[in-house]
Amino acid sequence: MDFLLEPNVAYLILLAGVMLGFMAIVSPGTGLFEVGAFFCLVLAGYAVYNLSFNWWALALLVLSLVPFVYAIRKPKRELFLGLSILLLVVGSVFLFPRTTGIMAVNPVVAIVSSVLVAGFLWIAVRKSIEAAGARPIHDLDGLVGRIGEARTKILDEGSVQVGGELWSARSESSIPAGSTIRVVRREGFVVVVEKVTNTKS
Repeated sequence: MDFLLEPNVAYLILLAGVMLGFMAIVSPGTGLFEVGAFFCLVLAGYAVYNLSFNWWALALLVLSLVPFVYAIRKPKRELFLGLSILLLVVGSVFLFPRTTGIMAVNPVVAIVSSVLVAGFLWIAVRKSIEAAGARPIHDLDGLVGRIGEARTKILDEGSVQVGGELWSARSESSIPAGSTIRVVRREGFVVVVEKVTNTKS
């Protein structure tokens, strides 16, 4: 376990643990991020316990969670996501001090890993937030009011093309194939449609 007491190794493990922890917050329930974060943080905790560390840098790491959680709850707050990543990078780079110099972590390792982690978190977290807030593709309620095309003759049953997808449909009156239709409501997984006689606004 002595290799864990090398500041560069401890830094990379800590960075991986915090990154996996952030991903676990954004995508809960998978289990993979949680387990990975747990093991990385346990190993990083061992290194922090046995090495000297800067309290202010540890405080920055803890504080990075505050804007991160705020950014998740307010998806358009990229500023807070950026602030969280900045606090994470600075806190982790300067966590382990050295007797001669500012930090014990190799500057090349710090710069490369920080850029990679910051870029990954920025893209992955934003995409995860967007995906979580997006309306499901198969949300029938989202189809109500939309215009489509009858792919078959529709009365008691038939098929319509709406939103780039094929849906089972029925209508109160007969609608020929190829007609322009509007979704008026849904009944279970079937959309009820009507013929649109005039599509001009």
